[in-house]
Amino acid sequence: MSYNIALQFEDGVSRIIACDADELVCDAAYRAKINIPLDCRDGACGTCKCHCESGSFTMGVYIEDAMTDEEADQGYVLTCQMKPTSDCVIKVPASSAACKTEVGTHGSHLQSINRDSATTVSFTVKSERPVAFLPGQYVNLLVPGSKDTRSYSFSSAPNQLEQSFLIRDVPDGMMSTFMRHKAQVGDFMMFTGPYGSFYLRPVQRPVLMLAGGTGLAPFLSMLLSLKDNPPAHPIRLAYGVNTNDDLVELEQLNALKAALPDFDYFTTVVDVASDHPKQGYVTSHLSAHDLHDGNVDVYVCGPPPMVEGVRKWMAGVGVQPQNFLFEKFSSTNETGAA
Repeated sequence: MSYNIALQFEDGVSRIIACDADELVCDAAYRAKINIPLDCRDGACGTCKCHCESGSFTMGVYIEDAMTDEEADQGYVLTCQMKPTSDCVIKVPASSAACKTEVGTHGSHLQSINRDSATTVSFTVKSERPVAFLPGQYVNLLVPGSKDTRSYSFSSAPNQLEQSFLIRDVPDGMMSTFMRHKAQVGDFMMFTGPYGSFYLRPVQRPVLMLAGGTGLAPFLSMLLSLKDNPPAHPIRLAYGVNTNDDLVELEQLNALKAALPDFDYFTTVVDVASDHPKQGYVTSHLSAHDLHDGNVDVYVCGPPPMVEGVRKWMAGVGVQPQNFLFEKFSSTNETGAA
């Protein structure tokens, strides 16, 4: 049996490698030509110490000088003694360059373009091979005909041949202009990644997702990844936009609500001239009850003022969540991720 091990490097680069059940993680990394920090290979020096964010494993013999019991309780591992018993996410305390691994480069062809509204475009590409990433991560997509890239979060599930993206249609934006005037189905497109530490952790408690505009994209990826294995805890999504035209992907959200037994969502519009039943910011329609007395993981993706607004709202109601994970992006450009 083989497991997927996601290695998260300090510079935001991720690489996902295969590791056999009876194989040490350090050996699997070297087999994939990734030189994670390593010295003694005997559990004696601690050079290969990393943090396992999720997943299960067995550990071989090591001494306290290499890793203390307290560190082991906090989720630290020695990759020279670690064998996985499930898929794992491991944070490596080094850059990808220091580990001599290159960012993944993927070639793809444009499959479809949907101008969902006056302000939003979604598109799908088909890659030469399935693309591994953690739901919520992003890639740098090369604008065809230029040397410039734009960062976009996946709005599709991982490990598929097709990848989808949801972007803001910005006047004079490079990718927006290409998609609006030049793009044709079949066009070659290239992207690098995945990047980012904003991704879905194991659902071990209630989850509150807060999306601003095209910040909905990573949450679609997360929800699609959960569809085949619904969690045992409730998930609630608050999706806020500026105007009615900015509301997109409602059909997909309704399909996800039907597929996930304990998922619900609501939308809200800031524009005071809107006839939407919920107006204002998402936090105006939440209460301390949504934070489950702190037993909740809160995810936020949106412009910086939204992220800070959520932080202030939580402080105002006096509840600190178990985990607060966020991705900031500028609402004035095409960037779909920080």
